[in-house]
Amino acid sequence: MKSFSPALLGLSLLAASALNGCVTARKYDDLSARQKADAQGKDAAERQLRSTTAELQKASDELAQLRLTQKRLVTDSAETGAAYRKTRSLYNELNNSYDKLLKNSDRELANKSSDYNKVAKDLARREAELGELETTLQKSKANNDRLAADLQARETRLTELTKALADKDKAVDDLKARVSKALLSFNSSDLQVKLKDGKVYVSLSEQLLFKSGSTKVDPKGQEALKKLAAVLQEQKDVNVVVEGHTDNVPILRGTAGMTDNWDLSALRATEIARLLTTAGVAPERVTASGRGQYVPVAANDSPQNKALNRRTEIILTPKLNELFQILDSNSATPTAPAGK
Repeated sequence: MKSFSPALLGLSLLAASALNGCVTARKYDDLSARQKADAQGKDAAERQLRSTTAELQKASDELAQLRLTQKRLVTDSAETGAAYRKTRSLYNELNNSYDKLLKNSDRELANKSSDYNKVAKDLARREAELGELETTLQKSKANNDRLAADLQARETRLTELTKALADKDKAVDDLKARVSKALLSFNSSDLQVKLKDGKVYVSLSEQLLFKSGSTKVDPKGQEALKKLAAVLQEQKDVNVVVEGHTDNVPILRGTAGMTDNWDLSALRATEIARLLTTAGVAPERVTASGRGQYVPVAANDSPQNKALNRRTEIILTPKLNELFQILDSNSATPTAPAGK
């Protein structure tokens, strides 16, 4: 395309005007506008040409560089060429993958967004569960604290109970020792002192206390009871139960005030209880009971065994007020609620 300078174009227009006579102002303005537009188009075309020329030069340089690279690669070993081809293949695959990735980006983003929403919901649910778990743990801790306090209290009471039991056992042992010492002068076949079920049993034979069928204590028996009463006066925290026992031989008919062996055993127990209280033992500490023939220590099948069954047992029991108080406090202690 052949270009014309603006001055030449203007001169041509003036000449045309002179040749064609007087030209209207409107046509002149149109021609000026077209001239200006043509000039701008020419400038844009020149800029485009320069840009295209630069790009072409750049492409030519890159082509030359590629040719040099190709030439070097051709001269490389077969292994290098294979590596190049593999690299090119991988490069192409990468490009294809990239294209696919771009095409699927919207879908993948949508999927990721959905996954994110699911994860967010799951996280919110887990946070709620964690909050519930934290609340449960706090409740459990409070409950454990209560249980620990209750356990400590129970351990304290157990220690107190153990000490009270030990003190009670010691008191029983001491009582037995004192009674045994006081009654040491009496024949072991007539009087025995033993421990049974945490109590001291003083077993006195009929031979020591009574004549057959009688409810009056012989002098030797009264001596034994006085010595026992002296010990009991010092041991004021000891309850006394007097039990009368007989063999299975019925009492003689017409015995005054008695119908059977129950009456005999009860009257003998009452008589001994009366002697103990007369000797100084507080009456409220003493209980008298008749057991008759119904709690034998041997079979009533021989004179010797029957003699064993005809006895009076004085049962000495230390008062257990302290022990009962501890047991009452244990039963009154509320149990801590179990954790959910």
